Amino acid sequence: MEQYSILVVDDDREIVRSLGKLLELEGYRVLTAFNGMEALDRLETDTVHLILLDVMMPQLNGLSALMRIRRKHNIPVIILSAKTEESDKVSGLTMGADDYVTKPYNTAELMARVRSQLRRYFSLGAAPAGEGSGSGNVLKNGGLLLDRNTKQLTVDGEPVRLTATEYKILELLMEHPGYVFSAEQIYSRVWQEDAYAGEKTVMVHIRRIREKIEITPKNPKYLKVVWGIGYKIEKYD
Repeated sequence: MEQYSILVVDDDREIVRSLGKLLELEGYRVLTAFNGMEALDRLETDTVHLILLDVMMPQLNGLSALMRIRRKHNIPVIILSAKTEESDKVSGLTMGADDYVTKPYNTAELMARVRSQLRRYFSLGAAPAGEGSGSGNVLKNGGLLLDRNTKQLTVDGEPVRLTATEYKILELLMEHPGYVFSAEQIYSRVWQEDAYAGEKTVMVHIRRIREKIEITPKNPKYLKVVWGIGYKIEKYD
């Protein structure tokens, strides 16, 4: 069984040390960085399967580092931050984070979120085909084509990069074209945990997916909001 490598990025060395020990006890290989620039360097030289990323750091803060990471990598990123405002969480998710955990955090919950993100990332495309118009491991709807073998989305023939979380949300919706999922249903199926306070998280990820698949995100062709109920993928031949 492969040992997953987790990069812990925080300028507080005590947090890095304690998190590192906790992760090692869980069987993970731990890599460390103490600012955003060091994190980017680590990604160039080491294999990283997940990143735990602080926000407030010298040289290059976590959100700026995250934007650079997303230019090349779709590995899971969990932001760890002392900032508890809802706007801070939305900013982190909008910039490409898969999850956002506030400090001080419950270590058992954090480890559960790490396992959930790794499971989602490495099981991309593993779910059986549903009710989509594609067959086998290909889901097709209009100009959207989701290939579960290559984990690749194309929109009108053009490849589109998705994070693991975005992929799983879009896969769920494309499996059931025309079906309306509530935010709570999406969160519980994709995050595989109770949907407590998950509505905002789902909303931000839906917005990011729209920006990638729609010509005009504010007037979407595919990914629709059904006000007061949830979200769906419009069905096309």
